[in-house]
Amino acid sequence: FSGVSGDEFSVLRSPQSVVFRDGSWPIPGERIPDVAALSMGFSVEEDLSWPGLAVGDLFHRPRATVLVTVKGVDKLALPVKGVSYPIENAVPFSLDSVANAIHTLFSEETPVVLQLAPSEERVYMVGKANSVFEDLSVTLRQLRNRLFQDNSVLGSLPLNSLSRNNEVDLLFLSELQVLHDVASLLSRHKHLAKDHSPDLYSLELSGLEEVGKRYGEDSQQFKDASQILVDSLQKFADEMFNLYSGNAVVEVVAVKAFNSPNIRKTRSILQSSQSEQDNPYNLAYPYNYNYSVIFNIILWMMIGLALAVIVISYNLWNMDPGYDSIIYRMTNQKIRMD
Repeated sequence: FSGVSGDEFSVLRSPQSVVFRDGSWPIPGERIPDVAALSMGFSVEEDLSWPGLAVGDLFHRPRATVLVTVKGVDKLALPVKGVSYPIENAVPFSLDSVANAIHTLFSEETPVVLQLAPSEERVYMVGKANSVFEDLSVTLRQLRNRLFQDNSVLGSLPLNSLSRNNEVDLLFLSELQVLHDVASLLSRHKHLAKDHSPDLYSLELSGLEEVGKRYGEDSQQFKDASQILVDSLQKFADEMFNLYSGNAVVEVVAVKAFNSPNIRKTRSILQSSQSEQDNPYNLAYPYNYNYSVIFNIILWMMIGLALAVIVISYNLWNMDPGYDSIIYRMTNQKIRMD
């Protein structure tokens, strides 16, 4: 296939309601969010003519989608029971559109939406994720401190050639700690995995890429780190799949390096604003259920204040100072007494 790189899109676990066909069909890198949206039952702007995803049970959509992006390697030795597809034109992508769709359609049910990149300290939480993952380590300092606690992954993982005293190795291990903590914290709130609102988890791991830069891709450290990562990903996939009672899709994207999107940069005299680029069709932003309540409060309050001003102004205009004002009455009586 022309334009197909060695990068892979793999499905580790999926329910029976989502059918991924076994084949070597390349998937465009920019359409990975659309695959996640369609597997959850959401519509997309452009039709996806990719034969890897078949039409499943429309009335039993998965309760969660978990997507883990691994940078620095184009292929992982994942178990053969999963399904893998080559990626064509691996460009940077995000699941923001899927997160917005979940937040808009299920805002009253407070779904769990977590997007996290530990090495870059990027985190985005929506709904119940703020309470579920409030103890999750998200900064580099928190991740380092978490590793040296008693119940960290350092006590259970076979480090082999990796070292506890190297910052690059600790960064890689801290990302594995995040995988463990996400599943552990969610297990304390199992009721959220049984509600009707779908959940979304998007994790970006770049620790393996830093290990390859530090030691080289042919080094023993890189080989050990790759094997440890594969085992941790499989364990994480099984734990998330079981927490959602077998009704979750767990996917892994292995990317050696993202390609820069081919965008023709031009400058016009009438420079368009950022809002026009984000909203090319000039569509109104979606309203939530509080809009009508706030609108009625403001509307009737303004009408009431306007009527009050009119009535007060009318009474003041037609007031007789001699009879209607207590000030003039007291003054007239005092003058008469004097």
